[in-house]
Amino acid sequence: MAERGARRDADLPAGRGRGVAQLPAPGSFLTSELPLAVVLVVLVALAGVVLGRMYAGGLLTLLVAGAATGSVLVGVLCRRLPSWLVAPLSVLGLAAWTLWSLRLAADRSDLPGPLMEIAGEAARNGIPRLLTAMIPVEPTPDTILVPVVAAWLAGLAASEVTLRAGRVLVGYLPPVLLFAGAVYLVGPNAEPAVGPTLVFVAVAVLGLALPGRVRPAAADRMAGLAPKARAATRIRLVGASTAGIAVVVALAVLLGPALTGMIGGRPVDPRRYVEPPRVDSLDENPLIRISGWALHPEQQLLEVTTLSTAGADPAGAGTRIRLAVLSDYDGVTWQVGATYRNAGRVLPATDTAPGSIVETVRQELTVAELTGRLLPAVATPREVTGARVAYDPATGTLIHPEGLAPGLRYTVTSDRERPEANLLAIADAPAGAEVARVLRVADGVPESLRQLAEQLSESAGTPYQRAAAVEQFLAEHYRLVPDAPSGHAYPNLEFFLFGPRNAGGQRGTSEQFAAAFAVLGRLVGLPTRVVVGFRPPGDGPVRAGDAYAWPEVLFDGLGWVPFDPLPQPDAEPRPVEEGLRPPPDEPPSPTPTPSTEPTATAQASGAPVGPADTTGGSPSVLLVAGVAVGGGLVLAAMLLLTLLWLRRTLSRGRLERGSPGERVGGAWREVTDALRLAGQPATGDLAATEVAVMARDVLVRARGADGEPTPVVAAGVTELMASHSAKATAACFVAV
Repeated sequence: MAERGARRDADLPAGRGRGVAQLPAPGSFLTSELPLAVVLVVLVALAGVVLGRMYAGGLLTLLVAGAATGSVLVGVLCRRLPSWLVAPLSVLGLAAWTLWSLRLAADRSDLPGPLMEIAGEAARNGIPRLLTAMIPVEPTPDTILVPVVAAWLAGLAASEVTLRAGRVLVGYLPPVLLFAGAVYLVGPNAEPAVGPTLVFVAVAVLGLALPGRVRPAAADRMAGLAPKARAATRIRLVGASTAGIAVVVALAVLLGPALTGMIGGRPVDPRRYVEPPRVDSLDENPLIRISGWALHPEQQLLEVTTLSTAGADPAGAGTRIRLAVLSDYDGVTWQVGATYRNAGRVLPATDTAPGSIVETVRQELTVAELTGRLLPAVATPREVTGARVAYDPATGTLIHPEGLAPGLRYTVTSDRERPEANLLAIADAPAGAEVARVLRVADGVPESLRQLAEQLSESAGTPYQRAAAVEQFLAEHYRLVPDAPSGHAYPNLEFFLFGPRNAGGQRGTSEQFAAAFAVLGRLVGLPTRVVVGFRPPGDGPVRAGDAYAWPEVLFDGLGWVPFDPLPQPDAEPRPVEEGLRPPPDEPPSPTPTPSTEPTATAQASGAPVGPADTTGGSPSVLLVAGVAVGGGLVLAAMLLLTLLWLRRTLSRGRLERGSPGERVGGAWREVTDALRLAGQPATGDLAATEVAVMARDVLVRARGADGEPTPVVAAGVTELMASHSAKATAACFVAV
């Protein structure tokens, strides 16, 4: 027995005798595990280098490199511990590094708040905000969380498979996937990553060629096998290697041409599959809020403090604070039409117009009662601190994706551009596909607007003269009132420009002035847009009465130039000249009546004139004409009676049938129908209080100074009374 035991121990390799502990040879860590650990760190960190090309600054690359080093280091230090202990320890290290990275990124981007709240927000919105962030991506907590966690997990998996199991090729798989994901995520947003890719391949090959690599346990066991068993094992290994090489060669043959053809193509941008932040209708068209704000002028919306101004003029007095830029018009509404991308503290810079004077304005704004997501700022914002924002570079509009809340305080640094006054008179207006969006005139333009635009541009030669002519015409002929109803569709603008003054025409808020200027400007070939914002008197509270809209015109070399078509305070508007009014509709020509006198032809021809001729025509013709006229009158009377009966039945059905909710809805439709018949249609964007004010004005105008109904609204008031609208109005207002 002793001899058999001695022979069995002698057959085992050195250091594998029975009862001998497996201790690493001196210097084995430095010669085998440490070089491989360095290789894994470099492979994982190169993914951060590739991804960092679309980030602002080098913070992301450093954080990914730190995650790679920490995860591989944990694997190296825990290589002698049981495998089930490695994952919990590595998770603790991941949590510590991630929290520290989030805190650092929040401090760098000036995002306030406790660390756990920042971490929770980043965990909820990390992936969508990374895919919708503006290039270059600001390294904020929600844009660095996913890369840091992915790098740590890739390093942990690679170190465990490579250092513990000894499978180097399999251990390369996590870094390769991470590197490929970084390349795909960058897509066309940066130059091709040729350098990092070559370094990645070279380091991977170096790791495979390292001498004294860690041998897997199976290799150690094979060293103690009999010669025949070792030969069989080698044969199986050679077969497996040959099969693997064959698979690789086949894949290269099959996929090589396709991959080669993709080299010169444009990479796919994964960001196109993710929908950017959206806004509601009030933020998409804030122009309709002007009339509502005008009814409550003392409502405080903001608080503004100017911190610094690099320019000659003071920033407080007369500085326009922009809320939104509306570039799209479809004949019904103006819309922002923006594509918002999540942005960091520093916004992407755009080239300033060479013929403009740039003043840097820095303001601190505090939200009071302003609602929605649009974030006010002086144009053009360059840096925003204290609030998370999304930005549309095409229009310069900012939003706060989480929505505005009272007490939100943020600081905006803007480059305010002022055009050089001496260059305006000779500046040209651009044209072409680049500005087609702001030159587009929607279908359905009333002919009266086209004629007015042509007449205003007849005596104006340069683009600036055309814009000034439209501005002067609106400022001299129309009245600015705060209680005008909202609306800027083609019919609203036509009524604003040509409607009778005693019926509410030729008066409006800044909404109608700005919209009319923009439409008339496009009709004369000017690229225009509408801007909604505030014009506070200076630092301090910004109230609802400070809200207004103004148009802007694009000039070559000067950029967007604002115009102010509003009339001067207390200025009496001039009547619109007859030459600028649309021609009145011509009445239809009367039907000629049969002549009772004998025709000259009959007298000249000597034809005999019978008794019918002497009495005024043929009796059969007169009889047919009389029957036709009488029948027409009877049919018209019957039709009128039928319509009145149907109208009365409809009104009673609306007001007296159905549930209380249905009767209230019917009453509301009665009021809106009566207002439409009275020439004052209530558009869908009006509130109930605004409709009530409109109804009161219609009833007041229904009686003139002598107490008699005016001809303009007599028909509407008659229908209003005939359809029980007094009862309907009372029911509606009680319900509201």
